[in-house]
Amino acid sequence: MIALGIGCRRNVSADDVDAVVAQALAAAGLAPGDIAVVATAADKRDESGVIEAAMRLRRPLRGIGIADLAAVAELAVTRSDLVQRLKGVPSVAETAALAAAGRNARLILPRLANACATCAIAQGDGPVEPAT
Repeated sequence: MIALGIGCRRNVSADDVDAVVAQALAAAGLAPGDIAVVATAADKRDESGVIEAAMRLRRPLRGIGIADLAAVAELAVTRSDLVQRLKGVPSVAETAALAAAGRNARLILPRLANACATCAIAQGDGPVEPAT
């Protein structure tokens, strides 16, 4: 499973998100169809620019809680002091991608940024399925 993680400033435009996503996909050698899910911090889940960008990719958008972001923080490779102070994790984009990718997640592409948004890509074995 390949997950695309998004971090952003408040009121980010879909075009700003799209620009950093296109840059990330090109850098990773991936096509939009390779992405299974778009993920962000739970408190960014309702940002209209993030919602629109996920819709343009035709992929589900998942909001990841702070505890789940923190659980994979040691796997992040870039660090924003501001994000660390505000969210308690080094990178929203990287930790969102890692958490959404599930078991055995690893970064394919560390965080890339433009003025308003960040994007990272992770691959993993998918979320743990509940026992039945």
